[in-house]
Amino acid sequence: MEIRPLTPDDDLTAQLSLGERAFGVMSPAAREGWLRRNEDPVADGRFFAVFDGGRQVGGAAWHDMRQWWAGREVPMAGVAAVKIAPEVRGQGLGRQLMIEVLREIAARGYPLSALYPATMPIYRALGWELAGGRYHAVVPARALRSIAPPDKAIAGGSGQGVPGGYPRESGAPPRASTVPDDMLRPAMPALRPAARGDAAEVIAVIGRAHQAARDLGPVTRDLASVQSWFNASPGAYRYLCDDGFISYQWQPGNGGLFADWMVAASPGAQRALLALLAGHSSTADTVELRTSPDSPLWWLLRERDAKLVKRSMWMLRVVDLQAAITSRGFAAGITGAVRMTVVDDARSPNAGTWELTVFGGAGAVEKVGADPEALTVGARGLAALYAGTPVQTLRLAGLATGGLPADDALLTGAFAGTAYMLDDF
Repeated sequence: MEIRPLTPDDDLTAQLSLGERAFGVMSPAAREGWLRRNEDPVADGRFFAVFDGGRQVGGAAWHDMRQWWAGREVPMAGVAAVKIAPEVRGQGLGRQLMIEVLREIAARGYPLSALYPATMPIYRALGWELAGGRYHAVVPARALRSIAPPDKAIAGGSGQGVPGGYPRESGAPPRASTVPDDMLRPAMPALRPAARGDAAEVIAVIGRAHQAARDLGPVTRDLASVQSWFNASPGAYRYLCDDGFISYQWQPGNGGLFADWMVAASPGAQRALLALLAGHSSTADTVELRTSPDSPLWWLLRERDAKLVKRSMWMLRVVDLQAAITSRGFAAGITGAVRMTVVDDARSPNAGTWELTVFGGAGAVEKVGADPEALTVGARGLAALYAGTPVQTLRLAGLATGGLPADDALLTGAFAGTAYMLDDF
């Protein structure tokens, strides 16, 4: 058996056939799109294959991505298309393939790697761990026609920046606003259709939205991938403004819409995107959206009409601990230092005792001597912590031990958040 990167001279359709054996047969259009999307990974040496003689019996690729962590963008290798032919399974080829993939990801300088697992033991054995989810919510389309206005009590209390609002004398009690709901609503920007030529702007808008929200986990892709995405989905409708973007399409057979991407960096853009979907309510029964657990959607609906219907969990791997920490954003109000011992058999540069310091929304680490009182985590615990999992949860799951209560409080506060993705790869 040989494991090596595919080259343009190799038969990429062999990987497509392996994927269909593992995950199901694609439509002709999906097959064509898959081949087109994977030309760049092959050309860049990011698609590894397992060869038995001249026959391909396994493979795995990764996408060049950027992942947002508390206002900062961190390079991330998004692993996908991992499969082994049924007739050669059980020989350890999958593990050896992922060892080679992880080695190459590290050699290229990625601080992080993420993947959506079909099965978890193989990835856990190499240091990936559950970190966040991709969430789908379903809401009746009619519920989007009447979005809740901003809080009158807030508008009436300050009177600042609200048309028709009234400033009050210092020390006077707040009074109920008499401003009509329509005047409270922020101005909605005009949306324009987005096409392949707008790919760079789409990337920038998505990045600004995640940066402003200090989100944990969402990704942006490289220009070529986004351009390919536009070409691969002819049935999708995409709209753009300076601080918002949406992509949606009709769901075959159920009379509803599916919004696979919707981000906004301002209240006006948020309402404009929802209004666009609401405009289909005369013909669409429901709207399904990829969203986050704390999306503004939940606070904008007048009734409890939205329901989470799906959660796909993804896994994270800290490939380069020092780069991952210094690249990430942290909670701005947390300051302090803690010592942490990391056990990482697959990535020896991560192993050892580190002093982590957080200050002003940033972090730094340096190697120190062994400390028997330091909090101890393995690669899995490190990944889960990085994604915002509380230290006490790690302790209960057997992923952390040692340390002091003050260490738990500092780490939990510094990394805090609920990680999620909108992307699927």
